[in-house]
Amino acid sequence: MREWNELIIDQLAWIIGGLAVFIVWLIIWNFMQGSKLRKMRRKYNQMMEGTGIEDLESLLIDLKIGQGKIEDAQAEQQQQIGRISALLPKQKAKVGIKRYNAFGERGNELSFSVAFVDDLKNGVVITGLYSRDGSYVYAKALTKGESPHALSPEELEAIALAGHEE
Repeated sequence: MREWNELIIDQLAWIIGGLAVFIVWLIIWNFMQGSKLRKMRRKYNQMMEGTGIEDLESLLIDLKIGQGKIEDAQAEQQQQIGRISALLPKQKAKVGIKRYNAFGERGNELSFSVAFVDDLKNGVVITGLYSRDGSYVYAKALTKGESPHALSPEELEAIALAGHEE
């Protein structure tokens, strides 16, 4: 044991010197980190100044919650758009009108055929025939532009007019 004590005493100056250098290095490193922290705190205070927000953490949490709500609303809107897109081709929004004189008499073209169809030409064609003796209105269902009832040339023309894209 005495040998160890003599060895430590012989090297004591070096050990104390090394510890002193280490402590001085730790003190310098501590001051450098403190300086960096003060700069960051100044920048943080400048950034947060005038915002009315206590801390950045609550702001980030509020933004994350807001983003979640926006994403939920966007997903709901995407579903609504999908449902509307599926229904849109089925809408009877295409209209074709053909006016004519059904009986070749004198007078205006008061007879008509109107076709209301969707993109697949499903819908209805309505024909109104006018003569001096009276008026008659007929409706015929359409499936893919065809009807189980005979279609007149004017009705076919109204269907064709409704099928044209504008």
